[in-house]
Amino acid sequence: MTATVKPLIGASFKAAQWDAINWRPIEQQVQRLQMRIAKATREQRWGKVKALQWLLTHSFAGKLLAVRRVTQNTGRNTPGVDGDIWKTPARKWQAAQSLQRRGYQPQPLRRIYIPKKNGKRRPLGIPCMGCRAMQALHLHALEPVAETLADPNSYGFRPKRSTADAIAQCFQVLSRKNSAQWILEGDIKACFDRISHSWLLEHIPMDKRILAQWLAAGYMEEGSVYPTQAGTPQGGIASPVLANMALDGLEVVAQQAARNQKINVIKYADDFVITGASKEVLEQRVLPAVMEFLGMRGLELSEEKTHITHIDDGFDFLGFNVRKYNGKLLIKPTKASVKGLLKDIRVLIKARKAITTEQLIRQLNSKLRGWANYYRHVVSKESFNYVDAQVFRAVMAWIKRRHPHKSVDWKKRRYFRLDDLRQWVFFAPTRDKAGAITTLDLFRATSVPIVRHVKIRAWATPYDPAYIAYFIQRAQSRRVSRRTWSGALADA
Repeated sequence: MTATVKPLIGASFKAAQWDAINWRPIEQQVQRLQMRIAKATREQRWGKVKALQWLLTHSFAGKLLAVRRVTQNTGRNTPGVDGDIWKTPARKWQAAQSLQRRGYQPQPLRRIYIPKKNGKRRPLGIPCMGCRAMQALHLHALEPVAETLADPNSYGFRPKRSTADAIAQCFQVLSRKNSAQWILEGDIKACFDRISHSWLLEHIPMDKRILAQWLAAGYMEEGSVYPTQAGTPQGGIASPVLANMALDGLEVVAQQAARNQKINVIKYADDFVITGASKEVLEQRVLPAVMEFLGMRGLELSEEKTHITHIDDGFDFLGFNVRKYNGKLLIKPTKASVKGLLKDIRVLIKARKAITTEQLIRQLNSKLRGWANYYRHVVSKESFNYVDAQVFRAVMAWIKRRHPHKSVDWKKRRYFRLDDLRQWVFFAPTRDKAGAITTLDLFRATSVPIVRHVKIRAWATPYDPAYIAYFIQRAQSRRVSRRTWSGALADA
């Protein structure tokens, strides 16, 4: 390897020990290049952007980070068509050295299907590990461009943004007395599967040869390889960013179609809502402009999921129901979300007839805590109370099945404890890390405090030095380490 790599890696460089790598200076080197790419993008110096992207995708630091990313994410143990996964440090080091543009030929994706809420199945394409790492490497170079050019109110699959930001934006643009009263709910039909390849190759600022190879890789199903004529299959690391870039510009198009008509666009991946002053404005001016915008990219709206709704009737977006009651905007968990959670809870409990109480509580707590935290920023107390009551009933049924001939008093002494004024705390005795006996209680959704989410600034991006202090402040407020971007400011 080149001499410039040596100071980036610890004393074990010669032995090529993956676990001995000092990641902080490697992250800083990549982030400095990303900041320079973003700066060149803001200045529209596209030749400079291309040169810096080439430098980043050929740097060993970038390759190391790419391999670390694909070997630490949730899909690290899911192989592609070659059946290979990278588990050992030696294999990861070897993979980083093998990431070369010359001679690279992507393998077909492994096609799998996952169930959707409507009963249909969503196709996923699983790349092999080498293709995942190559996508992660080029994503390092593409993401600064995508973030710089992104719509300000796009929140899906973007760093430092979340569904909570999208819902907070809905509150901001709909909560006032003079806010827009009508909403266009948009859903793009099979967005990831239909994006035009020709549009992507013409408009995505990255290595065109690599991009063309990804798009034409095809997929393998039941031993046969099928070509891909359109789309960027879900499952690839770069697919969400490519889809976001294809949809960037929607906000400007909608606002230009109906100026001064209270047009606001809130987009999360391929779901979006557009507010408007009247139904006619959305139906006759905004909707045709949106359809034309999507048609240029080979996309179209889903007729069954695209509606124009009055705010008093409310609409569902990202699992939240947004509606005004007597002029007051309230955002709550959707009924479908509550029912879905309780269905999962009941199925889990009924299927776990023989496990210990501790195991059951841990599994229930994982589901309940995640669901409650997702809705902790909106009007959720009523839903939380309902969920807790229904879970208690399901737990009582589980206890009754295990001990059909025991009395209520016996069951109460065995499975419940007293906690201040609460007499029915479902618990299990367990041991802490020190070995001392303690109790594990069933998680209550109502124990999660409702705290309004502070929305991210619309134009904030982690690749702009003007917002570094802002992101550090946000990270501090959430008790998140701020060292990630500490090395980027000096060279920005």
